[in-house]
Amino acid sequence: MQKIIYYVAASLDGYIAGPNEDVSRFIHSGNGVEKYQQDLLNFKTVIMGRKTYEFGYQFGLVPGQPAYPNMEHFIFSDSLEIADLASSVHIVRPSLDNVKEIKLHSSSDIYLCGGGAFAGWLLNHGLIDELKLKLNPIVLGNGTPLFGNSKTSVKWHLEHSESYDQGLQILSYNLRKEITDFHEK
Repeated sequence: MQKIIYYVAASLDGYIAGPNEDVSRFIHSGNGVEKYQQDLLNFKTVIMGRKTYEFGYQFGLVPGQPAYPNMEHFIFSDSLEIADLASSVHIVRPSLDNVKEIKLHSSSDIYLCGGGAFAGWLLNHGLIDELKLKLNPIVLGNGTPLFGNSKTSVKWHLEHSESYDQGLQILSYNLRKEITDFHEK
């Protein structure tokens, strides 16, 4: 079974976007970004939530088309409706069975693209295997948290770290299967 890898840019204070989904303060060029773009070529499957897919519209993504031409897309949503989907774009109902089915049949590890709420839901169910954090040297103070509103506590093990120009770091973590749910009772 393939792994789900959450590969995402984040601020020092744990946000993947600032207020109003603003990502303008993140590093968008340089050798760290080039490394990330090269790494994406290794994935054949991408999963994301509706908001992440629609976020791409402001960068020229045409509804129904793939955001990553080399990947099979699975957009998890109960409400997204697009009449004309490319053959590599699928809208699926958010369910654990659908995630497990994708993991079972993917020909590569699976790229979890953005989406704090979707990532939090996956984390709550123990379905994120690795975290690759593009740590940006900024503090946003507010915005979209890395794992949404998840209250799940997880211990990650740092496997590798790389430093790049402009202060960007890529930190690679493996998940220790010691998930503890701290939801209030």
